[in-house]
Amino acid sequence: MSNYLDFEKSIKQIDDDIASARIKGDEHAVEILNKNLEKEISKVYKNLNEYQRLQLARHPDRPYSIDYIRFMLVDAYEIHGDRAYRDDPAIVCYIGYIGGKKVVVIGEQKGRGTKNKLRRNFGMPHPEGYRKALRVAKMAEKFNLPILFLIDTPGAYPGVGAEERGQSEAIARNLYEFANLKTPTIAVVIGEGGSGGALAIGVADKLAMMKNSVFSVISPEGCAAILWNDPSKQEHATKAMRITADDLKNLKLIDDVIDEPINGAHRDKDTVAKALADYFITQISELEKLSVDELIQRRMDKILSVGAYEE
Repeated sequence: MSNYLDFEKSIKQIDDDIASARIKGDEHAVEILNKNLEKEISKVYKNLNEYQRLQLARHPDRPYSIDYIRFMLVDAYEIHGDRAYRDDPAIVCYIGYIGGKKVVVIGEQKGRGTKNKLRRNFGMPHPEGYRKALRVAKMAEKFNLPILFLIDTPGAYPGVGAEERGQSEAIARNLYEFANLKTPTIAVVIGEGGSGGALAIGVADKLAMMKNSVFSVISPEGCAAILWNDPSKQEHATKAMRITADDLKNLKLIDDVIDEPINGAHRDKDTVAKALADYFITQISELEKLSVDELIQRRMDKILSVGAYEE
């Protein structure tokens, strides 16, 4: 791999040694080093802390929405634009087939490489992106197509232009409309689920997270800046916020956790994409057994069960 995290230095060293041994043609050394690599991977990743999982969620090689779409979707066709202002590349919408079933996939896309990241606005959608997502979701509802939402954003874009064009209203509208869609929906956090930018496509019948993804109301850096006036305390904030998949499952804020390779989804993208596709097909098969009224009632009960209040 070209990108290694701070806690992966020992793994990088063994990878480098394996590459050198292969150049020399020393297959015996390669065999021994591969065994050492397996042991080191198990040791390093066995007990990751919350901040290390955050680093994996943001890993530059981690599969993004389009990576999953290219693997899962057959006869994929992209749908553009909100029919009001423009097409927002930070939100991608496709129609195609997963496991022989016609579906709609709506995902947030961060982009790779400087030029593409700028085009995708680093995965931070503008209001027209959320309105595009709503337009396509309503199309799916009209033709009774199940929807897969792929969440991966540091948050909705907070720029002046986005606010002038109704960023808050666009997010709020999606929360309202998606809660009442008359078609089965599944949302999966594949990387970073940040604040309202994630919630805007996160209201669904089932909400799942990849094992090394995170979901939070604010970035750890933002939390640290607000609480301690010190963004460098992001590691402490990450632990305090309980934003990992396992934490949120224990808190009953998500429904399921989808496994990925012990050393991260970026190490075996095909396997992870298959796991996501299998999860989607399994869950949709169960949801399609419900009537529309039952589907919406269960979704509303699920939403209203989050949190606690006193009268």
